Amino acid sequence: MKKKILLLMLVIVFMFSLSTFAFAREHKHFEGIRIVFFPGGNPGGPFASVVYRGARAAEKDLGCKVEYVWSGWNPDKMIAQFKEAIARRPDGICIMGHPGEAAFGPLIEEAERKGIIVTSQNTSLPHIEAKYKEKGFGYVGQELYPSGVILAKGAAKRAHLKPGDRAMVWGLLGQETRGLRTKGCIDTLKKMGVKVDYIEISDAINADASLGTPVFTGYVSSHPDVKLIIIDHGALTATAETYMRAARRRPGSIYIAGFDLSAATVDAIKKGYVGVVLDQQPWLQGYLPILQVCFTKKYGFSGLHIDTGAALIDRTNIDFVAPLAQKGIR
Repeated sequence: MKKKILLLMLVIVFMFSLSTFAFAREHKHFEGIRIVFFPGGNPGGPFASVVYRGARAAEKDLGCKVEYVWSGWNPDKMIAQFKEAIARRPDGICIMGHPGEAAFGPLIEEAERKGIIVTSQNTSLPHIEAKYKEKGFGYVGQELYPSGVILAKGAAKRAHLKPGDRAMVWGLLGQETRGLRTKGCIDTLKKMGVKVDYIEISDAINADASLGTPVFTGYVSSHPDVKLIIIDHGALTATAETYMRAARRRPGSIYIAGFDLSAATVDAIKKGYVGVVLDQQPWLQGYLPILQVCFTKKYGFSGLHIDTGAALIDRTNIDFVAPLAQKGIR
């Protein structure tokens, strides 16, 4: 009799555990939704990995199924991969807008015709967003040109630049929309009367920041009077200490400004190799586009436009965000 009672109790506990598990699963609001997500760069990259962590957190919280596609920041590759993603017929695709509106336009139209929700992160596509906003096309990221203006003004003030001083901007003017941030930096410095040298980040360096060392050292050796260098790239900013050491320059001897936080950038700020960065909060650029697709798919919500790029981080406020950067959240 005791064995029967014990067995019955075990069965009840087991059934209760199953019902509790099922109950928990019922509260994943967006199970069954399939999404293809573009983190932008390469696995483990200082910026793309934070975007990826945000997207992974959303996938876990919301219950949707997400496939991740890495592009090495190559716009042509993004377009080819977007075509492949359309062919897989997911419920939604979250794209990096780097290839621009001319390249993306016809493909996004095709995806929308097939009932695929498309939204963008990091680089905006304003005309496409306006066209498909009611179908869930939103944007999560910085406002590109204003972000360049904010950083250039903040860096010039901190570097005590005067008219006639020399600065270099290392950026991506060659990319239709993404280049607006670089343009914001250049225009702002020129309006201040600063002499601006510009270097385009090559595709190879765009994908692998370590390849930028000879470009940096070559420029610095031929322009010893440069007072400010703005690096319009998160991974290159994170490599600034390596560049400065290779150029045999002391921390702070050239004021370095850039974009995005990472563990390496936090360390470089504390050591004085990097002066200031604009943090565009890439974790949110991972989490919120996933949420956008889920909201639109299940509830029919229109596209949300969210500006994540506003905060300037330097030695005065780095201690607060440093632990979050170490965890890959900021």
